Amino acid sequence: MRVASGLFAAIAGVAFATASLPARALEVDLELVLAVDISRSVDDEEAQLQREGYIQALTDKRIVDAIRSGALGRIAVTYIEWAGSNYQQTVIDWTVIDGPDSAKAFSLKIREAPRVAEMWTSISGAMIYGAAKFENNGYEGKRRVIDISGDGRNNSGPEVTATRDAVVKQGIVINGLPIMSERPNFGRPPERDLDIYYEANVIGGPGSFLVPAHDFPDFARAVRTKLIKEISGLPYGDGIDTAQLQDGR
Repeated sequence: MRVASGLFAAIAGVAFATASLPARALEVDLELVLAVDISRSVDDEEAQLQREGYIQALTDKRIVDAIRSGALGRIAVTYIEWAGSNYQQTVIDWTVIDGPDSAKAFSLKIREAPRVAEMWTSISGAMIYGAAKFENNGYEGKRRVIDISGDGRNNSGPEVTATRDAVVKQGIVINGLPIMSERPNFGRPPERDLDIYYEANVIGGPGSFLVPAHDFPDFARAVRTKLIKEISGLPYGDGIDTAQLQDGR
């Protein structure tokens, strides 16, 4: 009971803080938290593939065009990395992306950031940390989204589904990018049904969705598809050329 009370008190604190936006908050089409798994099940090669996936996607002309086609033509993005319940780190704090130059600058910061690996997988910890990032961040988005990518189930920190539900109640949408790998996870069998787990326990909120990556090399394609949908706010496939996104054209 004490754990549950602490969880909901923390989420309630985020809700109270986000209710009072700074007087001069910059309006954007979307506030987007990119929350990336860096637990030890993700080796150096896989971590690099994840980062390169975001770099390629954020500088893709289709992504930039989607950003600029919004009512305000700009979004605010922050990039965080997470592992166990005691490790969440802001790699790049809130940044406005409104065209190719700002997209490239953000991507370069991802590439230059040092690589860290930590134990355990706390999706719930990432949710709580991600929700707190909206607190007095200087932006007022028409939508607020936490985008969680990872290759395993929650095995540390608060219960994930209750955490998801508490975050969603604050008007935050959680989308997912489960990484489906055939590799064993620290002696455990490959998690071939991770997409089903994310569907049931991770994503939530109006219009929430997931885009699976079928392995780590497939990550760039999945990120590209997911970001287009998140930025546009359209239902999957509505106004999106999914065939071109799938084959990378």
